Amino acid sequence: MAFPINRRQTRQIRVGHVPIGGNAPIAVQSMTNTDTRDVVATTAQIHRLEESGCEVIRVAVPDQAAAESIAAIKQGIRIPLIADIHFDYRLAIAAARSGADGLRINPGNIGSREKIKAVVDIAKETGIPIRIGVNAGSLEKDIFARHGAATAEALVESALRHIDLMSELGFDQLKLAIKSTDVRQTVSAYRQLSEKTDFPMHIGITEAGGLYAGIVKSAMGIGMLLAEGIGDTLRVSLTRDPMEEVRVGYEILKALGIRRRGPEIISCPTCGRCQFDLFALAEAAEKALMTRTTPIKIAIMGCPVNGPGEAKAADIGIAGGRESGVLFKQGKVIRKIPQAELLDALLKEVDEFDD
Repeated sequence: MAFPINRRQTRQIRVGHVPIGGNAPIAVQSMTNTDTRDVVATTAQIHRLEESGCEVIRVAVPDQAAAESIAAIKQGIRIPLIADIHFDYRLAIAAARSGADGLRINPGNIGSREKIKAVVDIAKETGIPIRIGVNAGSLEKDIFARHGAATAEALVESALRHIDLMSELGFDQLKLAIKSTDVRQTVSAYRQLSEKTDFPMHIGITEAGGLYAGIVKSAMGIGMLLAEGIGDTLRVSLTRDPMEEVRVGYEILKALGIRRRGPEIISCPTCGRCQFDLFALAEAAEKALMTRTTPIKIAIMGCPVNGPGEAKAADIGIAGGRESGVLFKQGKVIRKIPQAELLDALLKEVDEFDD
């Protein structure tokens, strides 16, 4: 049984039709890695992400053509779209006018107060929120000099400065992100900031790396924050297909008992008793079940003798042997099955469970 988590209460905003903060579910986000100017490719990737459970998508807006492409992309997708802006405030204005559901800016690299005001003005006009993204790699020079490094305290100071500026400009539809590649630094910064404001927070470890390092760093950082009740949206940043980011995001939420989407697969690490290719079977099952949304606990075990008993908590399970295996439910064997037919039998049971 998962331990209870007392979630930090934040004010609620909306990104398109998705509520963020307050009592709304913690939303899983990702970012496209296609050229935003390629409407067909970007829309197709967003469709795949929607099927994987992505609830908010962010796209890069490096130039005017990318900003203008948002209008066509929006026509073909269901989830809200956030425009990611760096350096040029005019791109934020163009993206908002093209129908973006939100803007992500780092005020530290947008420039003067007048430029930030222009972004705020268009957000007010179009009724969309702004995500303030403070990053250890782009702190304001004076803050960096004062702290001598991109410390957690420096990140918090930067975030508070931008919050104050937004308040002076009469804008409060904000979401905050305050990230670093360092897990402990990121966690410390979010902890400190969460004590000073009630704006909703987007959490993650920036530039976490490839599959293994990225998953470990993200699970540690995001998991620690979620366990402390901090976080209203999340993104797992991986140097991989963004569908993997969404998958890992839900696995983190699932591991903490916060949200359950789709199957939870438990499987044994194998030992000398295993007499068939459990790795291949487990991988095939994961791929076949990737887009399922019904919460169900599935066990894939390597020993037909001990497997069912070791996986009593599973709704449905299979355990293989050299030539045959068994199908079981809640630890009770239902029938014996030829080893080559185990996966098909499992998928059929899942289909019936979904119905």
